[in-house]
Amino acid sequence: MFWDTIAGVYDLFENIYNGKGNKKLCREVAELISAEDEVLECACGTGMLTEHIAQKCKSIVATDFSRKMLERAAKKCDKYGNACFEFADIMHLDYADGQFDKVIAANVIHLLDEPFKALAALDRVCKPGGQIIVPTYINREKGKGEESGIARLIGKAGADFKRQFTYDSYRRFFAEAGYKNVSYKMIDGRMPCAVAVISK
Repeated sequence: MFWDTIAGVYDLFENIYNGKGNKKLCREVAELISAEDEVLECACGTGMLTEHIAQKCKSIVATDFSRKMLERAAKKCDKYGNACFEFADIMHLDYADGQFDKVIAANVIHLLDEPFKALAALDRVCKPGGQIIVPTYINREKGKGEESGIARLIGKAGADFKRQFTYDSYRRFFAEAGYKNVSYKMIDGRMPCAVAVISK
């Protein structure tokens, strides 16, 4: 699996190439978390967001489909007693309906064959009154709608992008999924990220 293969070097991209943007993203997501929140994070990768969320929430279940990524995330966050790590497929979440106050899926929607089905799975496990937080890298250049250079490189390396978004097409994506109560924010960086927050 591509993500297992790059797990050992993924932090270099997150911390060096897009470090400033990712720091802003972590702060933005952490501000949405409260001390009483029980959180599910899907596609946690190597735990970039996980360690910031764990400092704010009551508990977090961090999941990923790459065991190597999950191992690195667990090691990075081993000092947080409120965090646990589980192998899970975002398309088939084995959690109860309405189990979590906040459900987060960062930088994964564009990799999925059935992203609307994934959103439905996230929605199912989120409590009424909770929030679904979906940050996603914007891989299409503003104005032109062309694939960004870094997206091309990552794609050639083996990442299988099913969709690539501009900020406008990302907003349309959630409208097509039937969501109306959504707020959006752009996080600037060498690889910018749009954060969609669905309030149930």
